[in-house]
Amino acid sequence: MNIDFKGEHLLPGHLGQFFIVLSFGSALLATISYYFATTQTNKLDLSWFRLARLSFYINTVSVVAIGCCLFYIIYNNLFEYHYAWAHSSRTLPVYYIISSYWEGQEGSFWLWTFWQAMLGNILMWKAKSWEKPVMTVVGLSQTLLASMLIGVELFGTRVGSSPFILLRDAVPGPIFSQPNYLDFIKDGNGLNPLLQNYWMVIHPPTLFLGFASMIVPFAYAVAGLWQKRYKEWINPAISYSLFAVMVLGTGIIMGSFWAYESLNFGGFWAWDPVENASLIPWLVLVAALHVLIVYKNSGHSYFTATFLTLLSFVLVLYASFLTRSGILGETSVHAFTDLGMFWHLVLDVVIFLGITIGVLVWRWKELPISRKEEETYSREFWMFVGSAFLGLSCLQLVIVTSIPVWNAMFKTHIAPPANPVSLYNVFQAGFAFIVTLFLGFTQFLKYKKTDTTRFFITTLVYLAFAALITAVIVWVSGVYKLKFVFILVMLGAVYGVMANAKILAAALKGKIKLAGSAVAHIGFSLLLIGALIAAGTSKIVSQNDKGMIEVKGFDKVADVRENIMLYKNEPVNMGNYKVTYVGDSLVAPNHYFKVLYQKLDVNGKVQEQFVLKPNSQANMKMGLVSSPDTKHYLFHDLYTHVSAAPIKEEENLTAGSTSAEHGGGDEDKNYEPPVTHEVRIGDTIRYREGYIVLRNLNKQPKIQNIPLGTNDVAIGAELEVVAHGHTYQAEPIFMIKDNNTFDFPRKVDDAGLKLRFSKVIPAENKFEITVYQQPERMKSYIVMRAIDFPYINFFWAGTIIMVIGFLMSIFRRNSELKVS
Repeated sequence: MNIDFKGEHLLPGHLGQFFIVLSFGSALLATISYYFATTQTNKLDLSWFRLARLSFYINTVSVVAIGCCLFYIIYNNLFEYHYAWAHSSRTLPVYYIISSYWEGQEGSFWLWTFWQAMLGNILMWKAKSWEKPVMTVVGLSQTLLASMLIGVELFGTRVGSSPFILLRDAVPGPIFSQPNYLDFIKDGNGLNPLLQNYWMVIHPPTLFLGFASMIVPFAYAVAGLWQKRYKEWINPAISYSLFAVMVLGTGIIMGSFWAYESLNFGGFWAWDPVENASLIPWLVLVAALHVLIVYKNSGHSYFTATFLTLLSFVLVLYASFLTRSGILGETSVHAFTDLGMFWHLVLDVVIFLGITIGVLVWRWKELPISRKEEETYSREFWMFVGSAFLGLSCLQLVIVTSIPVWNAMFKTHIAPPANPVSLYNVFQAGFAFIVTLFLGFTQFLKYKKTDTTRFFITTLVYLAFAALITAVIVWVSGVYKLKFVFILVMLGAVYGVMANAKILAAALKGKIKLAGSAVAHIGFSLLLIGALIAAGTSKIVSQNDKGMIEVKGFDKVADVRENIMLYKNEPVNMGNYKVTYVGDSLVAPNHYFKVLYQKLDVNGKVQEQFVLKPNSQANMKMGLVSSPDTKHYLFHDLYTHVSAAPIKEEENLTAGSTSAEHGGGDEDKNYEPPVTHEVRIGDTIRYREGYIVLRNLNKQPKIQNIPLGTNDVAIGAELEVVAHGHTYQAEPIFMIKDNNTFDFPRKVDDAGLKLRFSKVIPAENKFEITVYQQPERMKSYIVMRAIDFPYINFFWAGTIIMVIGFLMSIFRRNSELKVS
């Protein structure tokens, strides 16, 4: 039966779906056209080439149009569309609406295909003679990405998932049998609280630009083998590989920033499978980049350079499979859920893996092979070995991260490691030590042949100085308390900084364009130093010596020792600080807790004070979702987050409102039995947390929406409440209206009180004040965890320096490119 649904806006969805189909068809046509333009023998016939370009331009316009339609739907809260309902809400500010744009799989696929379209246009402008074969590969990738969004049934199987599917088609329910079902859908599900951070506005676009840019070196490698231009593709591939490594690396570190500022596990890297999935292709492309440079300068390791370049993009697709197929659902906190595209994602990996194996086997006998052995004391030999260790590092990550894959695909029951973080730390620290040593001493080697005597003297001198500096850093920072392998990493990183600083100093004397690699290596080494000290020697400031927390259900032994409980306005000594939970504020949907830190000298004088505002949301599905706040210093960070707080989901919208209800009702159960006091003006009422003074009477109090007649009377008791050194004002009201008595209590939440002006006793000139007091366990409180991260700025500074080094290298390699 057809139903005429009311209020639906179907036009943007129909337009969006039209452009999805158009983007798929135009990408497929561009791929086919570029293929025939590449293989045709008549080079003067440009018909296929022109059709290919036109098709890709249409694809670009279609992709942009898809984005516009989707943004219109989300921005205008058109909840008849499942994507808008599932990922957005009316309360989100614009910048979080942008984040909700790519919270779902469909939006992130669109982001990927958008960046790939932009890169395709750059290639059409810059690639010259490489355009046809390279764009054939890019077009194929664009076609497969477009198929992820198409969302159609084919032979009983759904292909892709469209962001323009209607809510009534995606979610079953009797509500959709009603023509006016939209009247009952007041808001969407909203954005995951963990993603409501400004880093999530810029981190995903950067990360997906990195993923998209990985196709370019892959395409050049395929084109070089396809066209038998075995050596010519190396130079442009190096330049684009540098760009991909820089952007993807920046995106990964942005994810660390997000984790550090938004997640409450207390750090910036947790070896989560999704984190690993993004790191794996980055490591392989870094290795490929170094081997490409080896081949360019020495003619050695052609197959390895080609294979790693091809493999890096295959691993991007494998990473996409891991995070999108639902296979990591039980092992990762932020993998996508399964949209029913498991085998679709597998097919994507298989196609590009097949291309990788196919072109290598096809051209195997013709691949350039150096007949001359590499010199042991040559830069290219040790760069190759270092790249091999990067590959082994990646292999360990792939094997352990893929345990759920092996179990699903081969019906095995391999148990994941009991402590995966420790396993990754030890293995990856070993690889990091070796790699940092290589990026240090290879700077003293030359391509093809090196003066061994001079090399050993220089290397050992710098290594000795690095060992001395490392010893000082290890002792001062406390790294000596860690496992020996981490001390070795520190040695390797310090050595890497010193060796590359020598090269940088030489480059600054006249060959600044050669300094890019040295700057990038210094940045990477500083990043490791910062990560090692900050993560390895971080200190829990909120030590709980009692070993217990007075909150029901908060009984995790590991957490209890690292959390303290703060009652509002009751200072607590915490390490070198005196901390006080002083208040709350609300910026919907976040509840901010104001924590005053005071650092005192030996005489008790305040040396420093500041307020941190960690926030939480009470989420129906996820419980209390907290985000930390951090005080940044030059040499350390003080990190604070709330582990528990008595807020409920409805309080996210109602916190901060004042109460003016009549009488008591059900809420009185939150208070101890009331105590009644008969007082005169100026009298004092004592209670457990302080005292209350009746200062005066207000004979013209304001009572909202209640008009007073000629014979009606209303009196307000002007009360001054003193609790924990803080003073509050409250004015409960007593009223006689139409010969009936009423009273309007007032709450003083910070003091845990509700006060009623319950009676007037004219004969004795007294007034009855009834005091309701919350039990101690009901007082406003937070459970708080504070961590000190020393020298973490080395981590962030190293990232920035590494990116600068990549930029310098890109400019250098671009200047070396010849017009081809």
